[in-house]
Amino acid sequence: MSAEPSWDWLSEDLLCLRLPGEPAHPGQRRLLALAQALRGRPEFTDLVPGLHSLSCVLAPGADPAGAEALARQAWGKARASAAAGRERLLPVLYGGEAGPDLPEAAALLGLSEAQLIEAHCAPVYEVACLGFLPGFPYLMGLPPRLALPRRATPRLRVPAGSVGIGGAQTGVYPCESPGGWQLIGRCSQALFDPLAEEPSWLLPGDRLRFVPA
Repeated sequence: MSAEPSWDWLSEDLLCLRLPGEPAHPGQRRLLALAQALRGRPEFTDLVPGLHSLSCVLAPGADPAGAEALARQAWGKARASAAAGRERLLPVLYGGEAGPDLPEAAALLGLSEAQLIEAHCAPVYEVACLGFLPGFPYLMGLPPRLALPRRATPRLRVPAGSVGIGGAQTGVYPCESPGGWQLIGRCSQALFDPLAEEPSWLLPGDRLRFVPA
């Protein structure tokens, strides 16, 4: 069982749950299970997962005390196992122009480029939440030994599909953007399409494996 969250009203219609400590799989899964349980309830218009947090937006006219009581009751019943999402495979071209920081990243970690690629592809990552850019996945599961400092000078243009490591996180840029993560590869899969029925290719709770292209 995960730790108990704090319950904070950030405005008259925004209730935010926050779990203490560093983000961890059980707590994040339970928050996602809570979001699933509350989704579709007339008391809420939106449920937005963050890293170890869940923002609950009240519907106009909803009773705040009643909505919080409902959310607390649902939290008591939420189980991490109920948050399982889809499993995705993402082919990545590592190194070269696609991953210009791979040589330096491997050297910083005391690994060969091949060892870094193998270690990066080994875990099954979980999408904790989306943020920073539309469709940008914050992934849990990066081995601690692969944590890398962000670049001292961020790039002004990071190509869409770039796979990077920043601190204890790894992620994929869904569109061209400035960014300071260490770029180790690139994928051709479109992660965000605003015209699609489901715009984001990855959703919170999904599982992701990188495979060398």
